[in-house]
Amino acid sequence: MRDVARLAGVSAQTVSRVSNGSPGVVEATREQVIAAMRELGYRPNSAARALKRGSFRTIGVILFTLATTGNVRTLEAIAARAAEEDYAVTLIPVAAPTQAGVQGAFSRLNELAVDAVIVIMEVHLLDYSTVSLPAGTHAVVVDSEASEGYSVIDTDQADGTRKAVEHLLDLGHSTVWHVAGPSVSFASERRVGAWRATLAARGCAEPPLLRGDWSADSGYEAGLSLASSGCTAVFVANDQMALGVLRAFHEKGIRVPQDVSIVGFDDIPDSSSFSPPLTTVHQDFTELGRRCVDKVLKQMTENSTQPGCELVPTRLVVRSSTAEVPK
Repeated sequence: MRDVARLAGVSAQTVSRVSNGSPGVVEATREQVIAAMRELGYRPNSAARALKRGSFRTIGVILFTLATTGNVRTLEAIAARAAEEDYAVTLIPVAAPTQAGVQGAFSRLNELAVDAVIVIMEVHLLDYSTVSLPAGTHAVVVDSEASEGYSVIDTDQADGTRKAVEHLLDLGHSTVWHVAGPSVSFASERRVGAWRATLAARGCAEPPLLRGDWSADSGYEAGLSLASSGCTAVFVANDQMALGVLRAFHEKGIRVPQDVSIVGFDDIPDSSSFSPPLTTVHQDFTELGRRCVDKVLKQMTENSTQPGCELVPTRLVVRSSTAEVPK
């Protein structure tokens, strides 16, 4: 820093202010200092800067898997929003969905020096019914089943499901079958509950529930079972499983939407290229990720936990996989 100051003809304090992006430095002087930094190959010591200001400008993200569309797209949005605020993201995958695994991840994050944590997880996959966060940790949990003591951001799973089921019923279908995700998934169970509630509110019979594991292969197996059920409308808990259902129906000679209407959930980028293009519930993962970062930064600024649940709205995207009930 002294070398930069000497070359730029300024004080070391001015170099420090430029390095930290502090206001109050004349623009011409700032450019002069930056030019000297480039010439000498000077880069500020991030560890020293962090110790001085008490902030590492890093957000930790804990998650169980990168195998799902939602997690990947949410993480992408978190990283993009953090970068806009000049924060880095440190990713800590948890191999085993247990309380010990999560606590181990927090220990690692503490060692890596982060200012706050965003936890993308299914709370009830843990050994205990609530998340146990270290005292004083600024954190946001992406799961609406977290206890009231935590700040939660999540997609409005129930409202998205209601829109999907009501769309099919409004087309004249007498009931709607459902291919759900795994029972250990919060999102899956919230969608199952909303499916049942919507059918009950409309006085419709509830068909047997089928389950998959979010994969297209599991949707294909469910589709083979549905092919002999006589159903005319199916709500599938995600687009990947809906793709499998479409394949099974095609192999069995069942036309979509002429014979059976299908609605998915997620609105993945490829869903408009399915055959036929898939009607689905759009999840705004970009907004979800942005809100997570904004919420945790606000916690840091106000030094508070800000408990409560904030839901990101969904919208139904109608394409060619749904039609009025066959006559």
